[in-house]
Amino acid sequence: MKTISYLILLTTLISSCGFIRTQPKKILAQSMTSQPYDVVIVPGHPYFGETWSTTMNYRLTWSAYLYKNGLAKNFIFSGGSVYSEYVEAKIMAKYAVELGIPAENIFLDTNAEHSTENVYYSYLIAKENGFDRIALATDPFQNKSLRGFIKNHQLPIDQLPAVFDTLGMPSKKEPLINPSSSIDPNFVSIKERESFFQRMSGTLGKNIVWHEEDLPNDRLVQKYSKQERLIRSSFTVQNLE
Repeated sequence: MKTISYLILLTTLISSCGFIRTQPKKILAQSMTSQPYDVVIVPGHPYFGETWSTTMNYRLTWSAYLYKNGLAKNFIFSGGSVYSEYVEAKIMAKYAVELGIPAENIFLDTNAEHSTENVYYSYLIAKENGFDRIALATDPFQNKSLRGFIKNHQLPIDQLPAVFDTLGMPSKKEPLINPSSSIDPNFVSIKERESFFQRMSGTLGKNIVWHEEDLPNDRLVQKYSKQERLIRSSFTVQNLE
């Protein structure tokens, strides 16, 4: 039994390694025909007041690469104070400025608490600001998990997963930031507010209230209407920043 479990784990790891080395390059090459993008969505990652995580490092270093190489004009950093008192979008924006992305090219979504919400809430901000060419830029692991969500809802969002061979190792020198202004005074950890299964439900997009105009077919309109997760009127961004 242990041998079978080990083989399954080993197969999964080998498959994942192959994915992060080859699939991102393929996806990036396909998306390059639409560049430069008007705006790129970058999902947040928890920050605990001491140092950025390797995941945040990769996402931000990749964002800076896209900007400096003329592949993206603007960025939406997305994420609220989910697992710590620091608002993820604000923290990432601070690092992004230090990495060379101008503050005037940065937009914030501070409401999202799950990856699917990162995508949809940022998409709403992109629409409100008149951005047409939109892409998602994150690490290959998260990109893979969000591909189905984007495809199933036919959101006009391309994918720019980080290409590790191009990016190399994450930056060893962490930019200096002052995180104090990114603290949410009303913070309560999501672990205290939601059970594990509620958090999983949120990750699957079950908390999203959709705007009818963003749904590609009647089946999804009816589905979310029955679940009371549908807004039929036109959308205007309010208090998302």
